[in-house]
Amino acid sequence: MEIDKAIRDSDDRRLKTKYKNAIYVIQRALALYSIEEVAFSFNGGKDSTVLLHLLRAGYFLHQVEHGRSNEGLRDGEFTFPIRTIYFETPSVFPEINSFTYETAASYGVQLDIIREDFKSGLEALLKAKPTKAIFLGVRIGDPTAVGQEQFSPSSPGWPPFMRVNPILDWSYRDVWAFLLTCTVQYCGLYDQGYTSIGSINDTVPNALLRTNDSSVGKQKFRPAYMLSDGRLERAGRARKLSPVAASNGLKCVEPHQGSIRTASIVVVGDEILFGIIEDQLGPSLCRKLHSIGWVISRIATVRSEVDSVAEEIERLKSISDLVFTYGGVGPLHSDVTVGGVAKAFGVRLAPDEEYEEYLSHLFGDKGTGDRNEMAQLPEGITELLEHEKLRVPLIKCHNVIVLSATNVDELDRQWDALIDLRSTNLLASSGPFVSKHLTTSLSDLEVAQPLSKISIEFPDIYTGCYRKSRAGPLIITLEGKDQETVEAAMEALSKKLSSGVKQLSV
Repeated sequence: MEIDKAIRDSDDRRLKTKYKNAIYVIQRALALYSIEEVAFSFNGGKDSTVLLHLLRAGYFLHQVEHGRSNEGLRDGEFTFPIRTIYFETPSVFPEINSFTYETAASYGVQLDIIREDFKSGLEALLKAKPTKAIFLGVRIGDPTAVGQEQFSPSSPGWPPFMRVNPILDWSYRDVWAFLLTCTVQYCGLYDQGYTSIGSINDTVPNALLRTNDSSVGKQKFRPAYMLSDGRLERAGRARKLSPVAASNGLKCVEPHQGSIRTASIVVVGDEILFGIIEDQLGPSLCRKLHSIGWVISRIATVRSEVDSVAEEIERLKSISDLVFTYGGVGPLHSDVTVGGVAKAFGVRLAPDEEYEEYLSHLFGDKGTGDRNEMAQLPEGITELLEHEKLRVPLIKCHNVIVLSATNVDELDRQWDALIDLRSTNLLASSGPFVSKHLTTSLSDLEVAQPLSKISIEFPDIYTGCYRKSRAGPLIITLEGKDQETVEAAMEALSKKLSSGVKQLSV
């Protein structure tokens, strides 16, 4: 079998391990179920293309192991006996359709074509052809992968069958290493900059692969296998996401949607709550966010407990554009932040090989191994934010960013990295605030009514006041996004106060 030989001849040890484990899962399934009881869901994408060739190799090796051949045919003529399902929809890319049918013809794959939605089509298929297990090209990081194992029963409400996921633990890099090492054909869209292909309605080339060749009249993109950060493979499908993700209630805001963007901050640390140390990062992070026009809606400090972190994250992630959390990140028993984030999203912690590689470069062998909890990240929702200023990437789970900073200098570096990551649109400025300040020697009682009237007359203006000392002057701040409105509010307030007023150039 040409696939098995290509892997055996490869020098890629990681790929060999992934291949060996996937073949084991396939052979185990073929030992548990007869060939008539299994099926394969093929969609023409890169992951299912990998699985097609793994199944070809796995079935061939299964036959050899049991002393049988495929009727004496040569490897190139080896037929594929596993029933293959293809869900064809009106919104599928024509290139996917063409590739699917050409691939089926090339490898003797008999397609069961279904033109209904996945659930209805599956129910009809399993009723007509009883099937106990279906091979799927699901990988950790896919939206449907959360909570799945290599063998997972179908979800409640679905027809009963066993989901078999041979490449569940494969990364984006592993997929392309396999396709390129085995020199098999894949859909041509991947050579045009597409990195994750859905429907024609929600998929565009990945902007991270756009070339800088200004001499070409139209945009050009590098091939998908040149994407350096596999965590961003779905970036080409983020453009048309629904504002509300129904699966978890997460608020997904498009870049620059609305004039104000909001952030919340969750600080994790018993030492802060016990008064042993003071939080220095929170005020600094608030100033940084405010400087780019963001509103900080809440900053909360919680105990170093998984449940405490999870409850606060779960509450804030649905009402904030971004949630920042820090403290409790590391190998100690009190470092529970990542576990709390996972629980807030209802997923488990799972080993992340790419993150483990960063830890191994930083800590050596102490940063690797099955017992290293620092390499356990929220399954299926984690994106690693890499930058040259960072020794280890930051962790992003949907709209939650886990900062590893322990002091202001480290926070400065991580903030600069986030600002530089323009492609992610994480911290796009929503326009700076315009502020006006004045001081007055009037008492609080004397300014209370004028300030209330200003708040009513100018509802878009933030009005705040404070004293640096009890006997000191009252400092009043008016702040908003429109300079003319802020100046008008300040002029109106000055007239209402009439005396004892001095404007500041703060």
